[in-house]
Amino acid sequence: MIHAYDKIYLDKARVALGRMLDFAVFDLKYDISEFFDLFIRSGVADRFERGDCTLTVGMSGVELAYEVLERFGVRQERVRPNYTVDRSEEFWTGWALAYYQWETSLRFAEIARYVPVREVQALYQPFHEMDIRQFVDRMNVMYHTAKPETNLKLLRQKAGLSQRGLAELSHVPFRTIQQYEQRQKNINKAQAEYLAMLAQTLYCDMGDLLENTQ
Repeated sequence: MIHAYDKIYLDKARVALGRMLDFAVFDLKYDISEFFDLFIRSGVADRFERGDCTLTVGMSGVELAYEVLERFGVRQERVRPNYTVDRSEEFWTGWALAYYQWETSLRFAEIARYVPVREVQALYQPFHEMDIRQFVDRMNVMYHTAKPETNLKLLRQKAGLSQRGLAELSHVPFRTIQQYEQRQKNINKAQAEYLAMLAQTLYCDMGDLLENTQ
């Protein structure tokens, strides 16, 4: 498994994302879903999930929250954070999500599309007292249940192509495309040449074709 970024940054990244959500909800008075959406649409999530050190370890959760707002063009009066004594559900949600994103290399936008942040928060009981691997296993079940189709099929349909049409344009065999979409073959083990030809045809990155197979 190729992780999103080096593990040495993970602990600080998890705390930063947890503090960001805690601060946004309790001090800035945002709804958790609203702020997580801002996090994604501001572009800060893109940098965070790629392991941008200026965000993952170079900013506190409070600074990260303000970075989101500034990037989104929201003017926000600076307030003094009032940290909770115990980790809040909001903190745990960010803390756990940062691990899941690192573990799977899925984009935050992709995770939230199929498992909204409120559904993640609802896992606080009982998963905050359990090993993080159990949370990852549960998230994988929820993600795959909500998204039964492969990335290849979704991207092909978005492009308005049939399987045969994609085969003709990409020069990847029709039967191979069928097997990838039906998960009879693991696209994560596809020839690099096939991935490159499919990505070029579908105007996407090769990584967009890969699946979270955990």
